[in-house]
Amino acid sequence: MRLFIGGEWVEPEGGHYEVVDPATEEAVGLAPEASLRQVQEAAAAAKEAFGSWSRTRPEERAALLDRAAEVIARDAEAHARLARAESGATTGTARALQVAVASARFRRYAKGALEPVEQPLPPQISAAGPMGPAGVLGAVAVRRPVGVVACITSYNNPWANPAGKVAPALAMGNTVVVKPAPQDPLSVYAMARALEEAGVPPGVVNVVTGAGAEVGEAVVGSPDVDMVSFTGSTAVGRRIGEVCGREVKRQLMELGGKGAALVFDDADLDAAVRGIGTTFSFYSGQICTAPTRVLAQRGVYGRLVELLTGYLGRLRVGDPADAGTVVGPVISAAHRDRVEGYVELGREEGARVIRHGSPPGYGKGFYVAPALLVDCAGDMRVVREEIFGPVVVVVPFDDEEEGVALANDSDYGLIDYVWSGDVARAFRVAGRLRAGGVGVNTVGRNLEAPFGGFKKSGVGRDCGSYALHAYSELQALVWPG
Repeated sequence: MRLFIGGEWVEPEGGHYEVVDPATEEAVGLAPEASLRQVQEAAAAAKEAFGSWSRTRPEERAALLDRAAEVIARDAEAHARLARAESGATTGTARALQVAVASARFRRYAKGALEPVEQPLPPQISAAGPMGPAGVLGAVAVRRPVGVVACITSYNNPWANPAGKVAPALAMGNTVVVKPAPQDPLSVYAMARALEEAGVPPGVVNVVTGAGAEVGEAVVGSPDVDMVSFTGSTAVGRRIGEVCGREVKRQLMELGGKGAALVFDDADLDAAVRGIGTTFSFYSGQICTAPTRVLAQRGVYGRLVELLTGYLGRLRVGDPADAGTVVGPVISAAHRDRVEGYVELGREEGARVIRHGSPPGYGKGFYVAPALLVDCAGDMRVVREEIFGPVVVVVPFDDEEEGVALANDSDYGLIDYVWSGDVARAFRVAGRLRAGGVGVNTVGRNLEAPFGGFKKSGVGRDCGSYALHAYSELQALVWPG
């Protein structure tokens, strides 16, 4: 595997490092290690390509993004196998939620490239004065591309996450330098090959990788980068934000989450359990939008714990290539140990730990048996900190006021959830939650809705047309009427 810089596949000056299958601990392939000089070359190539790409007709950008979607879909099975191997996702997740979503996002932003960028503004009557004679001034606000966008992506979805950054950025006329997560970058190179086949001009898309933090830091700090789009932990996002603040770079940050799921006495408990249970299964809990912090009203607390325990008992932990597997491995040995450390911490803090299922018996792979931590309190670390694994904590509450207070008592505010048979109450409670999104009786997502977080869960919004706004600057044009 080689770096993709300026439309060329370039030998990495830092050599290569192994990408490991989380299920087998065997090498999937070798990823290139970019030198700092090559990072700067990639950013310079993107800067040089920006002038011509930003002036292309929207129809040209739309056609290219459509072709990229077709190429990705054509090779979907091979892409899904690669994604499964390097990320540990189950086959179904790799197909439907990674590769298929990536293709759909390129199609969505092919249409997005054709969306109007002008917003007419009301004319303004200007009296005579130091600025000139009296007159009527017309105005229009126009969205313009930002420039070179650094797309730094997360390991939990090596297809959909990069596509959600690259596609809208290109649709708006930006050029990009993509720096994938070090654990599973091979899928992003496959995406680059699809874009190359679709006819992306040299320098418009560049991909650089590295096993450590140095390559990402160099991308963020490059003077040729105008904007950073990052998905990952709040701790890393804070460090990126410091660099962006010093250099006054635009930023889009989708950071951590500790989603509260308020379950009221009148809720459909079966529906709530199905929704909460996705924490255990999708990406083995490695998803920032998961309802990991369950707040259960006391009238249903015992029954909800009973149902969640039964749900755990039906989960099969195993090889993600097997059709019956629901919970695959987490991304690495270090992350497995981190998650297990939190489960033990919860036990020490006084939670009752319920676990069912065990890792496969062949002794390999970074598996974590799903855990339900019950009888928790709001001040426990396992309740307050993002675990990012197949672990759900349950906290009881008495009334609506206490439930809302517990939900909002968090550093995070990405997506919360409310389950209640009283729709009026559900929407009333949703309006009081300090989160960028709220699911009312569902964990489903409307991908045209704005996505992003309050508090330490991020800065800015993407998805739908909001992503086009995120990757653009507003320019005001004013003229005499």
